[in-house]
Amino acid sequence: MSDSFSGESSALYLNTVAVARSALGDRFQAEALAESLGLDNLGVVRPRDVRDFPVLLFLDEQGLGLQVTGKGAPGPVRAEFVTGKMGYRREHGGGAGQLVAKAVGLQKTRATLHVVDATAGLGQDAFVLASLGCQVTLFERNPVIHALLADGLARAALNVDCAAIVERMRLLEGSSIDWLAQPDTEAADIVYLDPMFPHRDKSALVKKEMQVFRTIVGDDEDSGQLLAGALERARYRVVVKRPRKAPVIDGPEPTTRIEGKSSRYDVYSIRALPSQ
Repeated sequence: MSDSFSGESSALYLNTVAVARSALGDRFQAEALAESLGLDNLGVVRPRDVRDFPVLLFLDEQGLGLQVTGKGAPGPVRAEFVTGKMGYRREHGGGAGQLVAKAVGLQKTRATLHVVDATAGLGQDAFVLASLGCQVTLFERNPVIHALLADGLARAALNVDCAAIVERMRLLEGSSIDWLAQPDTEAADIVYLDPMFPHRDKSALVKKEMQVFRTIVGDDEDSGQLLAGALERARYRVVVKRPRKAPVIDGPEPTTRIEGKSSRYDVYSIRALPSQ
């Protein structure tokens, strides 16, 4: 990893995370990962044996996972595109009828859109958009989450059903805010944002991904700045994913909203999408 990652996000994981592996985890990959992130390398361990680090980047035969080590902790979080929820969604997800596809506007154009996912996380929405034909550039500024995403994409690229999708995805290092602020940055057709929302109700933290992410990432307090940059660089629209009842990000009011059961998409239209 380069030093283009933000110092603020780095400060949240230093002294909190260590690299470890199972007996089947690749030793050289673990060593390289620990060195690139400036983390301790614990070697072959079992997560339940660890006491000094609340979170592990744990490498085993299934790839890289983020594992909380406390009592009663959920299982590892991975960027997984081949099997599980994303595998099912790839095969049965509903195509362009999915809410994220509607928010981006795929039902209104036959053009191949370039989408910048400025807060990629584990890349699930970006993968869905790439599976529907979009060219997707992904940014994830937290080095630990970036490592998970890079590992998941590398594994998916080896799968015959996912390889063509991954070819349409480009993962970049660093903060998308910095990229959006550069005067020579090429405009994207769509900028997609899914910033971490500062939940106050702990009962809302039901997904294990959210529990782990908040340990490592915290909240995106600069989401207003991110939206402003996105509006400067998007050709056609900016799409912001939010919890359904969450307030809008500071800035202009959305042009429209697309609501689901637990989340919604705030759409900021700039100009009409091309028909083809």
